[in-house]
Amino acid sequence: MKDILEEIVAEKRREIERQKQIVSEEVLCENCTAQRLHTSMRKALTDSPYGIIAEFKRKSPSKGWIKQAGEIRFIPPAYEENGAAALSILTDTPFFGGSLHDIATVRPLTRLPILRKDFIIDEYQLYQAKLVGADAVLLIAAALPLDKCRQLVAKAHELGMEVLLEIHREEEFDYISGDIDMIGINNRNLGTFHTDVENSFRLAGKLPEGAVKVSESGISRPETIKALRAVGFNGFLIGETFMREENPGEALHRFIRTLECS
Repeated sequence: MKDILEEIVAEKRREIERQKQIVSEEVLCENCTAQRLHTSMRKALTDSPYGIIAEFKRKSPSKGWIKQAGEIRFIPPAYEENGAAALSILTDTPFFGGSLHDIATVRPLTRLPILRKDFIIDEYQLYQAKLVGADAVLLIAAALPLDKCRQLVAKAHELGMEVLLEIHREEEFDYISGDIDMIGINNRNLGTFHTDVENSFRLAGKLPEGAVKVSESGISRPETIKALRAVGFNGFLIGETFMREENPGEALHRFIRTLECS
């Protein structure tokens, strides 16, 4: 069976090399001197009564287009209006239909913290995230050697951004350290893209006490959030459930209303 994560990371390496030929890392670094006041995603999740990280996602490798004509100018601001605690913006183009331009476009339109969700394997991508206005970045343990992950965490913090560390199995617990801002449990196996929310319940009690915990993928029912909260989760990354609806913002509104009443 083809490993989808390996395919994505291989393409990401080629993409970064092409980008470096156009804009050097030195130029990006020089342009990161301007300081924008970042919004803490960690605090937003712990302060929120719902902790929903609403995701803007046009397509996926396993399911194809979800909302090909999804408009970045309208959907994330609608998420904010309807109770999202934070935004996740996919910036991978070939597999997810996103771009850095999406974050740059929505940054002036929202006060919510923005997570750059991508397959980050190089510091170059952290400079990009800083420049377009991301408040946090996703680092995927399965895509990174341990020492490289720690280097990227340190650089992200140096640039004023928080880190959501994503793990999928117990063997990746070595990636967790005291300087990680948030720990994400991905319910989707990135090799096969099979999704099972039970993964969050299985690993919840094994995570460090006091960690800000995020359950990612496969959440479609408010009852699941209530159950995940009961075992210690603070944040819930939801994309496809909302993006498949005609109006994702209204879908989030209905979801939260049901959560309030359940």
